[in-house]
Amino acid sequence: MTRSTAGVLSVSRCCIAVIIPDENLCSNSILHPFLYFVKGVFEKMSEVRLPITDFLSNYARTKPIRAHMPGHKGKPLPGFPALSAAFPYDITEIAGADSLFEADGILLEAEARTAALYGSGGLCYSAGGSTLCIQAMLAQMQTEGRTVIAARTVHRAFLNACVLLGLQVRWIFPEDGNLLSGHYTPAQFSSALRASVQAGERPCVYVTSPDYLGGIQDIAALSAVCRGYDAPLLVDNAHGAHLAFLPENRHPIALGADYCCDSAHKMLPALTGGAWLHCREAEKKPLLKQHMQLFGSTSPSYLILQSLEASTHWLRSGGIERIRRTAAQAEALRAKLPQYRWLGSEPFHLSAAADGIQLAAALRRHGVECEYADKTCLVLLLSPMTEEWEFSRLAGILAACDPGAPAVIPDLPEPPEQAMTLREAALSRWEQTPLTEAAGRICGPVQVPCPPAIPVVMSGERITPGWCNVLEFYSADPQQAGICTVR
Repeated sequence: MTRSTAGVLSVSRCCIAVIIPDENLCSNSILHPFLYFVKGVFEKMSEVRLPITDFLSNYARTKPIRAHMPGHKGKPLPGFPALSAAFPYDITEIAGADSLFEADGILLEAEARTAALYGSGGLCYSAGGSTLCIQAMLAQMQTEGRTVIAARTVHRAFLNACVLLGLQVRWIFPEDGNLLSGHYTPAQFSSALRASVQAGERPCVYVTSPDYLGGIQDIAALSAVCRGYDAPLLVDNAHGAHLAFLPENRHPIALGADYCCDSAHKMLPALTGGAWLHCREAEKKPLLKQHMQLFGSTSPSYLILQSLEASTHWLRSGGIERIRRTAAQAEALRAKLPQYRWLGSEPFHLSAAADGIQLAAALRRHGVECEYADKTCLVLLLSPMTEEWEFSRLAGILAACDPGAPAVIPDLPEPPEQAMTLREAALSRWEQTPLTEAAGRICGPVQVPCPPAIPVVMSGERITPGWCNVLEFYSADPQQAGICTVR
């Protein structure tokens, strides 16, 4: 902390400036106690150690000759001022900067601080999003010889990881037939676990919660079921990094999950690609690190890693209160708009059953860009950084819009036959086949756009006429739609 002659107290690390009058003014002011309280708060903040931020700031300030990567050398790129501002802090694994997958210095310290905040046994930083975390979780299941039992509502990152690892999956289909935001019961998983154990297998369970529309599974009940079969529970919690800080802790680790991933960048103030991988047992962390280095870049972004540290500091410095306030504001907004049928129970997903395509176009005309829209729903993602005026304006715009009638989601057909393994089909020679000609063919590599990146048919499954109908329903242009099939 520094003080200028004008009386400005600044904490450069946090980009915060507070105006404090000089000593004489303070002594004569009725604000005297408050001013010194604020001064004390910021002096205390300046004592907080932020290992990644401190290292990057010190390195940029010393301005050494950078005879190392990256090629910008910390210098500005003419014509790109915003990008140039980040260059001095964008480094590689130089002396003192630690190494992400072998962390024993500043990165290890930052990870420990975040783990303590969440109450996790161990925690790994990821600059490769939750995708890298999912790959590591599943790699650990592969080393343990586990059979994966998974809810069908999964991101393509899960499917791709299974392909790379050669894992086969026993699918649980949603009871309500909604692949995008399906409802699953603990009883469904209990039955599948029982059958797996009776077949002499060592199972694990994988679920996505929250899903893309904000649907949340009963993680506490599911974890209890898994414990009964000695089956690890893995949760894709990419959309739920904030759940630990709601009035009722709903984070998967707190509810009994063994592993979970959080995309900090989705709901917290972190850069895109910043994620956390949690494990319940601390001794699993070194194993996860080993798995992460199989898939992750050897040049992780230190800007992303710093943003993960910054999000942790933000949570400790008032962010938790912001999360709870935002959740209350979101609930109040929903209550103001009874003409909308809201979906899901996660507060930051403002998801509505609607003619999402038309509603998204109307919102865009009013300066609102949504997260996702299709003919059944629209998803608006909020965060603690959503401001009061944005809530107010959003409520007014939504009130003036007609949500329209959502299309009726077709019933799911019988589960398709697994004609080839996931890996065999995904890595086979393939061709693009029109949906009108796809019945009877075997699904090859899955190409599904993100968002929502949820496959309808999986690699290796034989496509039936019923599943062709489901694929056509979710296609933007059914007449032109096709699917990759094995040659």
